[in-house]
Amino acid sequence: MRIMNIISQIFTNFKKTWRQNIIYIGFICVFLFFSITLYDSGFLSTNNLLNIGRQTAIIAIMAVAMTLVLSCGEIDLSVGSVAGLASVTTALAIKYYGIFIGISVGLSTGLIIGILNGLISTRLMVPTFLTTLAMMGIAKGVSMWISGTRSISIIDDSYTNFFGSGDLFGLPSLLFWMLIIGLIGHFVYRHTKFGRQILAVGGNVVSANYSGINTNKIKFYVLIISSLMASLAGMLYAGRLHTGRFQLGEGDELSVIAAAVLGGTSLFGGKGTVIGSIIGALMIGVINNGLILMGLEYPQQLIARGSIIILAVAISESGKNKR
Repeated sequence: MRIMNIISQIFTNFKKTWRQNIIYIGFICVFLFFSITLYDSGFLSTNNLLNIGRQTAIIAIMAVAMTLVLSCGEIDLSVGSVAGLASVTTALAIKYYGIFIGISVGLSTGLIIGILNGLISTRLMVPTFLTTLAMMGIAKGVSMWISGTRSISIIDDSYTNFFGSGDLFGLPSLLFWMLIIGLIGHFVYRHTKFGRQILAVGGNVVSANYSGINTNKIKFYVLIISSLMASLAGMLYAGRLHTGRFQLGEGDELSVIAAAVLGGTSLFGGKGTVIGSIIGALMIGVINNGLILMGLEYPQQLIARGSIIILAVAISESGKNKR
């Protein structure tokens, strides 16, 4: 009888919390599905699993910052283009001035664009959707202009090993970048005043204003963080591929937003989880990898990814309405 009561309690708790844990349940189900159906195709091989990690780590890093942006009730559509621009500026600076100037220029690229996004959105009161949409085109245009639409090679082994293509303790350095950014993001989001203010602004901006929070300041900072993480992503792209190209990061904004939404971050603000966003990025990577091994083409991957976003938002928001 006691065992039955315990089982009943577990089932009751699962019914109450399954929506909050849907990304973890979904990830396990998707991973098991591909593990079984693609067992003979090498899905579970060490090389393939590490390849999934390499492909998704950069998206996960940007998704950490996107979690802050979306939780604040805003959006950043420029992350993909900023990553491409940062890869180009970093490669050019390394080519002519060396690795340290290259790193500084790459991060400064994200900082400048983040400040511009923040000022336009908070001072001129232009919605972030329009601001970052315009910045997406501007950043891509600048990267095409300064690179002459050519690839800029990076031959500095120190840079490429540290930013993307090297290994540490037998694991890709990209995984350690993802781990470090994820831990910092989780701590800031869950255990600092800044994180609580982000959730307050996203939950109800009027109430946040009345409680003494400088809402424009919070929005300004999250947009800067988003662009900085996008520039770091571009630097990692450049290090992994040994080249800076304006095409790098193209279309990543969809994957980044999808990862955050899959992880439980609301598109309407006030709710999110950094760890969930990282799992969301890994889930997208597993799906893409599995679909490739199954022989499906890129357009079909896009259809699957879009369908997952719709499903995740529908489940998350329907649960919110019921509560």
